[in-house]
Amino acid sequence: MNDRDDIRELLVEIRDNQRLSLQRQEEHLEIARQQIERSRTQVQESIELQRVAIDRVKKISRIAIPGILLCTVLIVYLIVKYL
Repeated sequence: MNDRDDIRELLVEIRDNQRLSLQRQEEHLEIARQQIERSRTQVQESIELQRVAIDRVKKISRIAIPGILLCTVLIVYLIVKYL
C-alpha cells in the first residue's frame, strides 16, 4: 500500500505542478498580449507624429524654398550689378 500512496502523491504533485505551469503560462500570455497592444499603440502614435511632421515640413517648404530662391536671385543680381 505504501508504494500506491507514494505513486498517488507523486501523481497529485505532478498534476498540481502542471496546473501551476498552465496558470503561469496564461499569465505570461496575458502580459505578452498587453505588451503587443502597447506596442501597437506606440507605433500608431509614432506614425501620426511623423505625418504631422511631414505636413509641417511641406508647409515650411512652401515658404522657405521660394524665399531662398528669391534671396539667391537678389544676391546674383547684386553681384552682377556691382561687378
